[in-house]
Formats: sequence, C-alpha cells, structure tokens
Amino acid sequence: MTIQLDRPTRPDDLTDLIGRHTAGYSLEAPLYTSREAFDLDMAAIFTKHWLFVAAEAEVPEPGDFVTVQVGPSSVIIVRDDDEQVRAFYNVCRHRGSRLLDDARGSVGNLVCPYHRWTYNVDGRLLHADNQPAGFDCSRFGLKPVHVRSVGGFVFICLADEPPADFDDVAARIDPYLAPYELGRTKVAHQIDIVEQGNWKLVMENNRECYHCDGHPELTSAYFPLHGYTAEDVPPRLRRTWDRFEKATAALQASCVRQGFPLDGMRELDNRPTGFMVAHAPLDGAGKSYTAGGESVCRKRLGSIADDRFGDFHLHMQPNSWFHLLSDHAVVFSVLPLSPDTTLLRSTWLVHADAVEGVDYDVPTLTHVWSATNAQDSAFVARTQRGVEDPGYQPGPYSEVEGDVEAFVSWYVSRVRAHLATTAY
Repeated sequence: MTIQLDRPTRPDDLTDLIGRHTAGYSLEAPLYTSREAFDLDMAAIFTKHWLFVAAEAEVPEPGDFVTVQVGPSSVIIVRDDDEQVRAFYNVCRHRGSRLLDDARGSVGNLVCPYHRWTYNVDGRLLHADNQPAGFDCSRFGLKPVHVRSVGGFVFICLADEPPADFDDVAARIDPYLAPYELGRTKVAHQIDIVEQGNWKLVMENNRECYHCDGHPELTSAYFPLHGYTAEDVPPRLRRTWDRFEKATAALQASCVRQGFPLDGMRELDNRPTGFMVAHAPLDGAGKSYTAGGESVCRKRLGSIADDRFGDFHLHMQPNSWFHLLSDHAVVFSVLPLSPDTTLLRSTWLVHADAVEGVDYDVPTLTHVWSATNAQDSAFVARTQRGVEDPGYQPGPYSEVEGDVEAFVSWYVSRVRAHLATTAY
C-alpha cells in the first residue's frame, strides 16, 4: 500500500505504517511529515513519557521559574519556598487564563493577570476575590505535573500515570551524575534553535556520528574513530588509534582513583525510559571542547579531581542528550513544534562560582557546540526536504547507526503500545 502525501493520513493508515515498519530501516514518509502522525506522537510519546525540560540551575532560587511548551500544554517549572522544584500547568483554576507569559523569571507569588487569583509557588491558592462564604481555596490549587529532579536535571511527565521504570533509571544514572554536583552550577549561556525538521529527524541526527565529517569543530575534540575497532581501524588512523588507547587507559585509571563508575550502560530500546551512558576520552590535551583539547573554564565541576576527565555522555529517550566534562556541561532538550519544525534548546553550565571574563568567556565556551548545532540544523533541514519528496523511500541503517536504529525501534514500540490501548 502506498500512502499519498496530498491527502490526510487516516488513523488506520498510521496503525498500518507502524505495524509494518521494517527493522533496520528508516520510517516511512508520513511519519515524518503528516499532521496526523505529529498528533499521534504528541499523544503516544510526549504526553506519556518523562521529558527533560530544564537544568535545576535555571531555577536556582525560590520563586525562579521557567515555562515550557509541550504540544498544547504550557508547564511552569518553579522552585518553591522550601527549595523544592515543582511543576504545574500554566493555567489559572478560575476560568483558564494563562498565568505566565515569560519563558523565565522570578516571582513572589503566581498572580493571574486576568482576575488576580493568587497562588503560592507550591501551587496553593492563597487569594480569590468576590467568592461566596464557604469558598474553599484548597480545592482550587494549580494542577500539578509530575516532576523529578535527577542529578540536577529536571524531568516532567504529563501522563496521569508516568512510566514506573523511571525510578530504576534514576537510581542507575545518579552515581554517574552526582560527582559533577550540577546543583551547584549556573547557566553560562542558553540558546534556542528552531530546526526545520520533524523532531524524530533531530533525534536521529543526534544519535549517530556517521555524518561527523561535517563537524570539523567537534571532531577536533573527539577522536575521529566512531565505528572502528582495533581490528578494522585503517592504516591512516593507526597512530590516532594508539593515542586513543592511551587516553582511554588514562581515563579509566582516573575513574578508579576517583571512585567514578567504569561501566557504560545501553538500554535504549527495551524499556519505556530508554537511556544510555558512556564515557570517552577527548583528543589533544583531553580536557574540554577546543581544537587543542584545553579547558574552557578554570573551575572544575563538583568533586571531579582531574582536568583530563573526558566526555561523560547520557542519552535519554525521547528528547535529550547530555555532555559532562571536568570544566562544564552542555545539555540539550528537543520539543516538537509542528510536523516539520522542532525546538532545540542548548544550555551550557559552569561552576556556580565561575566568573565570566575571568574563569571563562562565552564565545570560547560555546564555540564547538554552537558550530555543531548550526551544521546539524542544516543536515536536518535537508533530510526533511528529502522525506517530503515523492522519491523518498525508507533506507537501511549502516553498521555505525546502531543508536539511530535503537531510537526508531524504541519509538515504534512505544507507539504500538499506545495504539494497542487507545481507540485512535
């Protein structure tokens, strides 16, 4: 069956598309292009799974907030007076007015601009004018959203019953995150890019380095050996491989000295909260993201005792990836805007005591990933134009695109689970 792109994609079409997906191949075009598939993704993925939405450093003090848009839902992430991070729908309980318009800021209380209903930052309704005797404020607090903070990262879930495996995932990744003490960082820079592509193409692009020849800034920091083993590395890269092996041994020795976990974990497609952790050395001086591998911030994070501590990275389905180095962290979240546009938010974190212009400067700190983001944005836009072309048909993944295949496999399995329990 061929589905034409000039007519709406019916629910039975979507079920058929998901049901007949061929493992090892990319998705069929309507799953990247149609409004109906986008709506299905919002229902099956973005309202049912844990999403990374902010670093705790974005709300450092009581009353600090950020707002995020997840499909039709606007969510407030705010630190309360007891310094707990909370999340609420950005909707007044009176007649539904939007409470906050700003993307970030600080408040004493949350006051509705329409009729001045006033809420504490813990969500309790404090004041509502002109109510009858016996009006019970306790019945009209802000509607909460499930929220969890793991190692300084804030996740939300819009489902009534979030995936229960998140507790297990959090317990397993926390020992890797804890030494960086990301709760004691600050935001050095943050930038939003609207990529001209479906959110799945943004995630697929991130999940592979098959295209990394297109990232000269990034590959100046990484060893250009993705996909190779000691047995098949070509002669032209043998010296690089030898340097990589020495750097890997030094990184492992540093982990042992510091009591940092050595083993990676890869459970990307066999559970609701898919994740991966890995730790790799950096080239050159091996300290950070620069052409020579030198540090970009003079203050190390947390209890990390070695400047040459490589790149610890964490991937989480469906919308995030994280890179933690000895001197800074850069974290990414992806939120769909439309079938062919996606918000990519990149946030650079440094030690809370680091001083801009003394310990770091923003252009140097952000250079590698700013360039990489721009390059990736162009790759995603090209792919979106391709999948919209009538000549597109799903193609096979290469041997170095295992994480892309794992992402697509995870996506297909989660949508199938949704369709099996939903009258769509």
